[in-house]
Amino acid sequence: MRGSVAIMAGWVLACLLPGVTMGNALAPDNSLRPSLRPTTVAAVQSELPQTLAGSLPALTGEDIGLRPILRPKSEQILAAAALPSGLPDLGPGTSLRPNLRPDSVLEQALFKRRQRRKGAVCGDLEIQGSEVGAVSGKLAGCGAKDAVRVKSIAGVTLSQHSVMTCETAKALKRWIEKDVIKGFGRRNKVVSLRVAAHYSCRTRNNRPGARISEHGRAKAIDISGFRLEDGTLVTVLEGWKDRRTRKRLAKIWKGACGPFGTVLGPEADRYHQDHFHLDVARHRSGAYCR
Repeated sequence: MRGSVAIMAGWVLACLLPGVTMGNALAPDNSLRPSLRPTTVAAVQSELPQTLAGSLPALTGEDIGLRPILRPKSEQILAAAALPSGLPDLGPGTSLRPNLRPDSVLEQALFKRRQRRKGAVCGDLEIQGSEVGAVSGKLAGCGAKDAVRVKSIAGVTLSQHSVMTCETAKALKRWIEKDVIKGFGRRNKVVSLRVAAHYSCRTRNNRPGARISEHGRAKAIDISGFRLEDGTLVTVLEGWKDRRTRKRLAKIWKGACGPFGTVLGPEADRYHQDHFHLDVARHRSGAYCR
C-alpha cells in the first residue's frame, strides 16, 4: 500500500513540473551532470573553504586543469629496461633451475657411507679399521680381550694399522680432533700420523725384569711425526729442536695430557727423545705427563 502511494506521488510531482513528463524526466540526456571543473585561479580559490585557503600554497595558472603527476619509475624498473633484450626472462616461472644431481653421484655417496659404516669400529664412524678380538703374548700380563686394528681416525690416517683397545682409540680420537688438527691448522692440515709403535708384548723400555709396558696391553701408541697436506713431515725429534715448530709440538703434547693417563715426550728421558708415548693407564695422583 505504501509503495503504491509513493509511486503515485512521484507521478503527480512529475506532471506538475513545467516541461517535464514521465517520459523524459529520467532520460540520460536530461539528468543532472557534475559541474565543470573551474578554469581560473580565482574560481578555484573561491570554492576552497576558508579554513584551507590560507594553509595551501599559492596556485598558478599552470596548476589549473592538470592531471596528477605520474609516479617516477623506480630504479629497479630502469635497471631492468637497461638490460639487453636478448636475455632470457628472469621471472620465477621461467628462471633457470639447478640441474638435478645425477643418480651416480648419490649412489657413490651412499656407497662411501656404507663403506665407512662397514669399516667403523668401536661404534664410531670416525674410527675406521677392523675387529681383532682377543690378542695374547708370550709374557704374562700381555694381551687384550677386545682389540681393534685402526687405520684412520677423524680422517687422519695412521702410517701403519695399529692394534689397540677401543679405550685407546677413543682417547686418540679426542686428542686428534681437539689438539692435533687445531694445532697445525686447516690451511695445511695434518693428514697422517707416523706411528713408531703400537701393540707389542714387552716390558717397559724393553728392560729385562721390568713391568709389562702398556704397549703389551694394547693401551699405548707412540707417535713420532705428523705428515701435513703439502707432504711436509714434522718429526718429534727434529721439530722439537726447531723454533718454528717446537711451540706447536709442545702444545700438542700438552693437549694429550687428559685424554691419556700417561704422556711422555722428548724431555721425559732418553727413551722418548724422538716420539710421544701415549697410554690410557690411570694413576691415583692423576695424569702423568713429562
